[in-house]
Amino acid sequence: MTLRFEILARDSTSQARLGRVHTPHGSFDTPAFMAVGTRGTVKGLTPDMLRQVGCRIILGNTYHLMLRPGSDVVRDLGGLQKFSGFNGPMLTDSGGFQVFSLADLRQFDRDHVVFKSHIDGATVRLGPVESMHIQHELGADIAMAFDDCPPADCPPERLAQAMDRTIRWAAICREEHEKRDSEKLQSLFGIVQGGTNFNERRRCAEALLAMDFDGYALGGLAVGEGHERMITTIDQVAPLLPEKRPRYLMGVGYPVDILEAVKRGVDMFDCVLPTRNGRNAVAFTSAGPIRLRNSQYIRDPGPLDASCDCVCCRQFSRGYLRHLFTVGEMLGPTLISLHNLRFFQRWMLDIQQAIRDNNCSMLVAPGAAKC
Repeated sequence: MTLRFEILARDSTSQARLGRVHTPHGSFDTPAFMAVGTRGTVKGLTPDMLRQVGCRIILGNTYHLMLRPGSDVVRDLGGLQKFSGFNGPMLTDSGGFQVFSLADLRQFDRDHVVFKSHIDGATVRLGPVESMHIQHELGADIAMAFDDCPPADCPPERLAQAMDRTIRWAAICREEHEKRDSEKLQSLFGIVQGGTNFNERRRCAEALLAMDFDGYALGGLAVGEGHERMITTIDQVAPLLPEKRPRYLMGVGYPVDILEAVKRGVDMFDCVLPTRNGRNAVAFTSAGPIRLRNSQYIRDPGPLDASCDCVCCRQFSRGYLRHLFTVGEMLGPTLISLHNLRFFQRWMLDIQQAIRDNNCSMLVAPGAAKC
């Protein structure tokens, strides 16, 4: 197995665990938050900036990189790490989330999703075989199985179809991965779907466990079901997943969501929130979210967050940061994205320390209000 996961400490008051994932491009500690670099870049930030704020693993998007520049281009330029300049662990999603997010641009056949490209309307066929081929050419340390992510509260028939596809496609991905990864340079995670229906989640989990993936993800959450139903689903499903494999909650999320999932034994997270909100002048702080476009910050001389050690908080005032957005300077989105990623990385460090100290149950999410 290419990926190695070790558990370093446990919190006796919850299911939280401190771990370390070893990959061909280095290691990262868990619980871990992955910055999202959809098109081979975390928008507005250089690899050095990412490392400075503590990002040790980032995520790329199979669907978008397939369209531009093409996985063969990335392969010919040395693989995703060399192509992007981030010489550390990387993960690629499978393209399966676009089955959900681009629902108005796609149709199903048995083993493919047929998209109309959001760029030029060209027909694109993506299935488990193609996804494995693309991810192998991209060359990230962790690839994800191609899945069907159903919307929240979809009809039972749609949910059952999605589970049948996800299980069938996972088997194809497993087989294709074994064919293509003869040098054992890439690990493959399976994705457990099933909405908030426990019977479907269990059916999917049991089928995927029999395929012996290197790690397991919970997909199809944070898609409109709400916090309580999401946490209930994690409560039910996380115990079904192997103790000695990483558990990854896809697309989550807010600090309070991360904390509650960690308490239930989840190890890895990703979300666009830090950078998307950063580009829109919304900063996460220990006191809650700050919307810098508000006029109350015009003459504010204080730092964005006095408790933060990022360059944005050390050097610039709220008044200056607001000015950057008001006049459309690109430095504004860069600085707030940088700060938000540091905020999330500091939060993960706090969680890791709480697990070491055996008091995870006493931890309170910073800035609990949602943006």
